[in-house]
Amino acid sequence: MRFTPEFLDELRARLPVSEVVGRRVKLKKAGREWKGLSPFQQEKTPSFFVNDQKQAWFDFSSGLNGNIFDFIMKTDGVSFIEAVERLAGMAGVAIPAATPDAARHEQRRRTLHDVMELATKFFIDTLASRNGAKARGYLGDRGITPATQLQFRMGYAPPDRFGLKEYLGGQGISTEDMVEAGLLVTGENAPVPYDRFRDRVMFPITDGRGRVIAFGGRALEKDVPAKYLNSPETPLFHKGDNLYNLFTARQATHNGAQLIVVEGYVDVIAMVTAGFAGSVAPLGTALTENQLTLLWKMADEPILCFDGDRAGKKAAYRAADLALPQLKPGKSLRIALLPEGQDPDDLARSGGRAAIEEVIGAARPLAEMIWAREIEGGMFDTPERRAALEARIGELTNGIRDEVIRRYYRQDLQERLQRTFAPEGGRGGYGRGQYGGRRGESPRPFTPRGPAQNGRFGQKGATPSLARGPYQAASPQLANSPIMRGQRSAISRREALILQSLINHPWLLHDHLEEVAALELAHPEAHKLRAGIIAAFANDHHHSPDAEEQAEKMRSDLEAGGFSQILQRVERALTTQAVWGTQAGAAREDVLSTWRQLVALHQKTHALLREKKDAEQALAEDSSEANLAWLQDIQARMAEADGTEALIEGFGELSGRFQRSV
Repeated sequence: MRFTPEFLDELRARLPVSEVVGRRVKLKKAGREWKGLSPFQQEKTPSFFVNDQKQAWFDFSSGLNGNIFDFIMKTDGVSFIEAVERLAGMAGVAIPAATPDAARHEQRRRTLHDVMELATKFFIDTLASRNGAKARGYLGDRGITPATQLQFRMGYAPPDRFGLKEYLGGQGISTEDMVEAGLLVTGENAPVPYDRFRDRVMFPITDGRGRVIAFGGRALEKDVPAKYLNSPETPLFHKGDNLYNLFTARQATHNGAQLIVVEGYVDVIAMVTAGFAGSVAPLGTALTENQLTLLWKMADEPILCFDGDRAGKKAAYRAADLALPQLKPGKSLRIALLPEGQDPDDLARSGGRAAIEEVIGAARPLAEMIWAREIEGGMFDTPERRAALEARIGELTNGIRDEVIRRYYRQDLQERLQRTFAPEGGRGGYGRGQYGGRRGESPRPFTPRGPAQNGRFGQKGATPSLARGPYQAASPQLANSPIMRGQRSAISRREALILQSLINHPWLLHDHLEEVAALELAHPEAHKLRAGIIAAFANDHHHSPDAEEQAEKMRSDLEAGGFSQILQRVERALTTQAVWGTQAGAAREDVLSTWRQLVALHQKTHALLREKKDAEQALAEDSSEANLAWLQDIQARMAEADGTEALIEGFGELSGRFQRSV
């Protein structure tokens, strides 16, 4: 759904920023503006300001700013389109349909949503009635309390063939609508349509806005063909495009909860009950590409939690193969395997939250899972077998579409090969034709040493030494190739400012390490320098309490590690020295404020670039006025974001804070 600039302007006119923000933030009048406590940071002194004349808000504590659409997107964790829909609801304005056909389809969908809501209430009421005693007993045996049943709107479909059909008919719903909503079975073998769900515990499936679009039903009898039965594909429901508990999990992950993918409805309910509110599950199928895209919109590294048996491992490997080609900088998966013979429901009931935390805490990175799969049960005692392993790994990495990710995976897996097949007692010469032993002697046997355990920074098995860096060329020919020479384009000014902040103020990494690691950096050498900064910090920078000593030690370590040329490129990218907060000697308050603004602007810019790419693709496929308006709106927001660079310029020195900083 796309919106014209006129429609967006109408929403801005109808909804003052103070009214939209005031639903989340307690505001007080302050001259021509309003002020309140930040909804994004914990603070005691108000630093959040709203200006209705400028149609904007600004949060000095976090550096975030924007309009009414940005506020809804950031506080509710929704897309631009969903933010517009919510604001239209606040304003009492109907969403315009792009075409008459689209208007008819939208009206049809609303009718089907009404049908599904009535069906949900019927199932809930039946569960609470005398007829639902058996279903309540089953849920009680599974440890699902009445409060949890209400939370997930669970119900019961009676065994009658026409129970739901007669109820909905009494509410004025046509048989045609019931069939289209997937609630009745019809066809050549069913001349009289009858209820699809009978004698089943019912789990409503909602869309991203919390509207019921389908059901999952768990049979109570053992001799039925399908233990679990889902709604068929309908105008509302496409099982590969949705996740169970999506609506509530998205809000939970936006508020900081971990995003965890389990296998079934009851598993999700057990996880949420145990305190893991960001839990979801696929809908009766293996994970799909569209579901993976949904997950990455909610979190950079969702955790996939599978049973520890053979079937669970197979599912984990299948998910790994699905994700590998689609990986992007900062977007990956971690995989956790449960104790064999236990699912999340079993684990939650036997060990509670602590047992689940232990499993989640041991989740393995995707690269490690891929490596474990390739060497599991393998014999690599000959050069040919090791060569075959290397060839398989090459095929896997060749399938990664993103060039930067592909390069890092090749390096990571190559290093695992070197470590695994190194001769005992030596560093090993894998890839260099030196397998140990002197000329004329038999080479030592090669024995896999098992998957390397990726430790945290500073621990055994962590990042390779600083001198090697993350871009080690495999040969002089590769180092001189056009691919490597192509990395010499200029680093952007904002990325240079971010890197300069970390070099001059390594203490930022104490509280912002994960944020730094997740930043999307466009330039390959910015990636390289960031890895060097993190490795140097992990070494010993946290030991020195003096900020200046930390900065000096950081720079000397980077120069000793071979980063001198990249440091010079960073300095060349900084065409002005006006950004005081990134420079050595700046006051801690200036540094933090500048850092927050830099990161917020950087993240917003990348989000807009991704949306611009989607808009351009939509316009290429359908050159409608609505798609053109969408692209123009994004371009306007990008120009607005570019204008906020001035908020960073001169912060500190040029704003009169120079003397206090010194």
